[in-house]
Amino acid sequence: MFLTISTTGSAERPATDLGFLLHKHPEKAQAFSTSYGTAHVLYPEADAERCTAALLLEVDAVALVRRGKGKGRGGAPDAALAQYVNDRPYAASSLLAVALSGVFSSAMRGVCAARPELPAQPRPLRVEVPALPARGGPELVRRLFEPLGWTVTAEPVALDAEFPEWGDSRYVRLVLEADTLTLAEALRHLYVLLPVLDDAKHYWVASDEVDKLLRAGEGWLPAHPEQKLITSRYLSRRWSLTRQAMERLELVRLAEADDSDVEEIDNAVAAETESEEKPTPLAVQRREAILAALRACGAARVLDLGCGQGQLVQALLKDPSFTEIVGVDVSMRALTIASRRLKLDRMGERQAARVQLFQGSLAYTDKRLGGYDAAVLSEVIEHLDLPRLPALEYAVFGAARPRTVLVTTPNVEYNVRWETLPAGHVRHGDHRFEWTREEFRAWARTVAERHGYGVEFVPVGPDDPEVGPPTQMAVFTAGTVKEAKAA
Repeated sequence: MFLTISTTGSAERPATDLGFLLHKHPEKAQAFSTSYGTAHVLYPEADAERCTAALLLEVDAVALVRRGKGKGRGGAPDAALAQYVNDRPYAASSLLAVALSGVFSSAMRGVCAARPELPAQPRPLRVEVPALPARGGPELVRRLFEPLGWTVTAEPVALDAEFPEWGDSRYVRLVLEADTLTLAEALRHLYVLLPVLDDAKHYWVASDEVDKLLRAGEGWLPAHPEQKLITSRYLSRRWSLTRQAMERLELVRLAEADDSDVEEIDNAVAAETESEEKPTPLAVQRREAILAALRACGAARVLDLGCGQGQLVQALLKDPSFTEIVGVDVSMRALTIASRRLKLDRMGERQAARVQLFQGSLAYTDKRLGGYDAAVLSEVIEHLDLPRLPALEYAVFGAARPRTVLVTTPNVEYNVRWETLPAGHVRHGDHRFEWTREEFRAWARTVAERHGYGVEFVPVGPDDPEVGPPTQMAVFTAGTVKEAKAA
């Protein structure tokens, strides 16, 4: 898919200022990894009179099918055929909008360190999108862009030029021209309205999309005559999110009309309510799930294997039911940070007697690990090369053999819900692998059978009906040979 942004200028105010604004040098062709593909930025023309920047998004169609089935929740409307034939690599959509926000993030925020006076200056702009899905046709395109100061040309694309009697497709060739807008305003308009016209998104629409919409819509969306349609479509018609966004937009409109701050208008809601609505970070949800599982099995003496910087050890210390807590990690640097986090040097004698940290490798058996009620491997196994996993399995399940073992690891199927995670990439640079739910379960069942454990599986985080939870947890219980029912 393809988009160009052009401007004109003069010797006093050269068009090549566009390069400063976009933070991309006109003499270079650059490539950037983005969600589901690679974005290329190049300049077909660049001189004082005229400068054009082109964004070419090369979509990884195989990854789109394998990881996203060609759609997200509320995704591409032609989803039934999307696995075989789809327009995602060619037509402007949320894929292009995400690429715009990633590649031109500074320009979209109106930031230019080299020339700080440029972002606030309106300039002649011409935007061309050769193929734009427009559900609602050229008329809707005009209704969305013209109130923002654009002169709109939306030419319908025929289904087949050789058969005009078949009529027009749902695509248009879009040309936008304006003299009174800044580049940042133009980019924010495109970021919101491209997926609105396509009426689909390639990723899961969660509550943080409301914040993205309000940030990109600042200054123009509260007064837009099609505000309700834009909000509903941008949020994939999720009524709860749409209602939340509309309420916040109304507050902005009222504040602007009264020349007040939004906080002054919105004085009926207690501050605690606002904090309660913030989503709980996945790391916190993971620790809470681990603590719940440890309490459920009645563990008092607990090993945190691969304890890192000590976040779980810290949480365990807050519960007096855990009488002995041992953190083990191969990294001395991580253990030093954990010690500082826990304030071991200032800890009272009674509390200090409950906890110890020591260095050790999970690839080798260690007599110090024997005799504990439970062991936790939280986001650990994916940091090992696969050939070293059998050594870890024996060290933990064969030699140390705690009564309960908890193992958490990312669910790679959920990665399609992370908008900013590039196609084919793992969540962390040190991850050697990430498993699907079936791969993780097959491994866990084999380990359980080999070492005389039963195993059950617990979702951690929102359990998406299509791709499962972001984190998967296996709960191994010694002596229960028959596998427990999956949660």
